[in-house]
Amino acid sequence: MAAEPTKSDAHVVEIPVTGDGAGAFPCKAAAAAAASGHHPLGEIADSGGHLLLLKLWQREESRLNRRACALEAVMDAARRDAFYLCAAFLALHGLSLALLFAASVAGGSSAALPSRACRRWWAPSSLSLAASLALAAAVQLRVCAYWRAARRLRRERGDARALARCVQELRLKGASFDLSKEPQCGVTRTNCASVEGAGAWGPLRWCYRNVVTACLLAVAAVALPSGKLILCA
Repeated sequence: MAAEPTKSDAHVVEIPVTGDGAGAFPCKAAAAAAASGHHPLGEIADSGGHLLLLKLWQREESRLNRRACALEAVMDAARRDAFYLCAAFLALHGLSLALLFAASVAGGSSAALPSRACRRWWAPSSLSLAASLALAAAVQLRVCAYWRAARRLRRERGDARALARCVQELRLKGASFDLSKEPQCGVTRTNCASVEGAGAWGPLRWCYRNVVTACLLAVAAVALPSGKLILCA
């Protein structure tokens, strides 16, 4: 009597594939490969000129970003130096007024000393004025450096935006991108120069940029006759 097959026996059944189903998977793989080949980045990778242009523009974009960071550091340093110089200016005038009041109080008991100090009121006032002008000039130099760096930073950012638009267009178009096209950096700089040189806004812009120095000079002018008022009062 023949033994019955157990349930643990494995049976392998081969099912032949005929008709259209035989080449379904190879066709899908070929379609995927063809689709990947028509992608813009794939076209750029296959084209030596477009790939080189993309690398050059990416390198230029990185260089512009580094220059922008350096200009921002220059602006921060100029702003910090101007703040310290303004603080020194105010401290100088505070010390000068304190010394004048002390001299006026010390000479109040004598009758001859106040008259002699009153005749020489111009000496401390001249020293205070000279120190004030020196500090104001130093502040003006730092302010000019700040606005010069700000103008360069605005131009660098405009060039970076124009370059980023070209890089984005190259990535979208792929091999159909025109290699003769260049970023319109000069147009951006021309627009910035035309805006900066507007005649109606020129005086207002100058006042806005030099308001700190104007305030320091006003304080120095007010403090100039203070020596005579304090010593001769």
